[in-house]
Amino acid sequence: MHPLRRAAAFACPALLLSVAACSADSPRTDPKPPKAAAPSAPGGLALAKAVDQLKVASESRAGYDRDKFKLWVDADRDGCDAREEVLLSEAVKKPRQGAGCKLTGGQWKSYYDGKTVNDPSKLDIDHVVPLAEAWDSGASKWPAKRREAYANDLDAPRGLVAVSSGPNRAKGDKDPAEWLPPAKDAYCTYAADWTSTKLRWNLTTDTAERAALHKIAAGCPKTTVAFTPAP
Repeated sequence: MHPLRRAAAFACPALLLSVAACSADSPRTDPKPPKAAAPSAPGGLALAKAVDQLKVASESRAGYDRDKFKLWVDADRDGCDAREEVLLSEAVKKPRQGAGCKLTGGQWKSYYDGKTVNDPSKLDIDHVVPLAEAWDSGASKWPAKRREAYANDLDAPRGLVAVSSGPNRAKGDKDPAEWLPPAKDAYCTYAADWTSTKLRWNLTTDTAERAALHKIAAGCPKTTVAFTPAP
């Protein structure tokens, strides 16, 4: 298992319930990428303050193709690809691991809907900030290798999450102004996961998205966001 995913699995078993213990306003037209946010302080930023760090810019889907993000690589060559690494790290009951990292059995808690899932094939690995949304908000300017790193980011335990396929497919490429998890008690965690991912990867936000995040943050006074800028 990827070392940081392993650390997240053992050091923070309550992460699905709360990110608090672990982990600007007119549109911009400046073609230069915004300056990356500084790493969050130890213990993290309050969610509302983290949302304040997001840069606002207009979005464009022009040129997007999902194939421009290479998915599910085995970067550490341990036989398990990024999808399988997430499944292993987020299991609440460890699955059996066969040849080629084929996983059977096990148990997961999908925090989007609160459901317990006992079959890994019924789980999706969601990019909390979808690939299309990442493209719209900065990834279109990245080289292919950086898009690959984003699509398989195991160094931040909250950018990729194992969730039930139904809510994930209902979400599609929507942002928090357009979709939120069906479980209302997941809102604070979801907003924090979204915000930390955007800050980590220096991705911008549109005005409606940022307003939705602020609205959620107002009801999450104890939720904090911790992130490290991607290399």
